[in-house]
Amino acid sequence: MQYFPLFVDTKALSVLIVGAGEVASRKLALLARTEAIISIIAPVTTAEVDGFEAKGRINVMRRGASLEDMQGFDLIYLATADEQLNIDLAGAATQAGIWCNVVDNPKYCRFITPSIIDRGRLVVAISTAGAAPVFARSLRARLESWLPQSLAPLFDFVAQNRDKVQQNVVDAKDRRVLWEQFFELNGDRWDKNTQAHFQQAMAVSQTKTQCQGMLLLLDNHIAAQWLPLGVMPLFSQLDCIYSDITIAFELNELLRRDAERKAIPSFEQIRLNLARGERMLIVAGKAELAVLNAEFPQAQCIKAGSL
Repeated sequence: MQYFPLFVDTKALSVLIVGAGEVASRKLALLARTEAIISIIAPVTTAEVDGFEAKGRINVMRRGASLEDMQGFDLIYLATADEQLNIDLAGAATQAGIWCNVVDNPKYCRFITPSIIDRGRLVVAISTAGAAPVFARSLRARLESWLPQSLAPLFDFVAQNRDKVQQNVVDAKDRRVLWEQFFELNGDRWDKNTQAHFQQAMAVSQTKTQCQGMLLLLDNHIAAQWLPLGVMPLFSQLDCIYSDITIAFELNELLRRDAERKAIPSFEQIRLNLARGERMLIVAGKAELAVLNAEFPQAQCIKAGSL
């Protein structure tokens, strides 16, 4: 992984864009959605840049940029038509310890800007590390059609109710189950029923009704690419992953990252975990799985292409 994805808090973030052509304007249009403090240096500006300036959103310096300008910013975008000037300015920014992006020249970029899907609090970033931006745009288009605009007000609603949930549901696992129940009831909709779905999920959590545990069994010889799509939502709900062998990297990438990883426990412990509502995955060889399946007939055996 050459580029590690980060989501940066833009409050009080100081950003400089050098250039005001078409490419720079595209970067500006995206950055202007954030809370960053934006400055532009360019001899000539476009109507779009002038519009943001008229609204008081950005600060514009109408002149050429110099090496001395590469000071006092958190991020710098270099998008002039002079490639050598971009490279020289990037060198000055790097010496000053400032992260810079030379548009369309990854060799001189300390960071890159991914293709972004914006649904308010929900932001999806897509990058091919500069290798295939056309594919990234195509994937973004598909995701745009899949993620409804209603997600923006829905996640505003969720954010507004997080404190209420924290105050009323003490256990972190119970809070996670509550939100799972809410989204199962509500889906990705934002409508007149959303509040009722939230209240219903809250009521269920406060009854202290024990959720049913889950036990998944997976043969360690099944490659990740042969797993059924239907198992992916179950993987995201796991509380604990048990195995006495090293789990393949490709499989581990599909599993819930903050689930506990432990050695396979005793049958008695597994029964206790199920009674407590734990959701578990055991990865082992065929012989061991056969014994487990006989002892726990309610377990779901994951097979290549099916559950």
